[in-house]
Amino acid sequence: MTRILRLLLVLLLLAGATARAAGDVESYAKKISSLIDPAKLATLGARGADSRVEKYVALLAEGKANGAAPKKVAAKAVALAGMKGKAAKLTAEAMLRNLTIAERLGCLDSKVLAEMHRGRAPTVGRGPYRGQELSVDHIIPRAVAPELDNVIANLELMPLKMNEEKNATITTRQVDLARKLHQAGLLSSKGLKAVERHRK
Repeated sequence: MTRILRLLLVLLLLAGATARAAGDVESYAKKISSLIDPAKLATLGARGADSRVEKYVALLAEGKANGAAPKKVAAKAVALAGMKGKAAKLTAEAMLRNLTIAERLGCLDSKVLAEMHRGRAPTVGRGPYRGQELSVDHIIPRAVAPELDNVIANLELMPLKMNEEKNATITTRQVDLARKLHQAGLLSSKGLKAVERHRK
């Protein structure tokens, strides 16, 4: 085979791989968008979005394993869900952060992913919290800002014991997030004042 033919073959293979990756991004983003759609989340009961966090993390992890960049999948998913500007940015960042947390805590082997696909809490696989349930925490507690109960940008994976110890604590982190959520139109002025009032 001549050098030119070999080069053409390599280029064709690369083009095919790129097209598959683009297709995978679209496919995973569509699945995730239905899980994070604000209109659907607003109809859920208390803690209704918890299982959706586990499901979208499993989809991001699966996509990553198949060559779909999580950042691209998350960006496309929030766009398909109708989110724009700061709301889209905060939501995508939360999704990617939760993927990283699950990775670092050893929660992404095939058996655990199967559980997460069903919306079930995985078990922490490594670190000091190994063996514990990986729960969904409300960064800004429900007791302080109930309107953020099912807002994806306010939900974070956390070992259960750590979550229980956190309780309804409001620190600088929660206040900073509340201000960002308010600017993004995800938290009302009343909710922001409640968070600021509860700050330690």
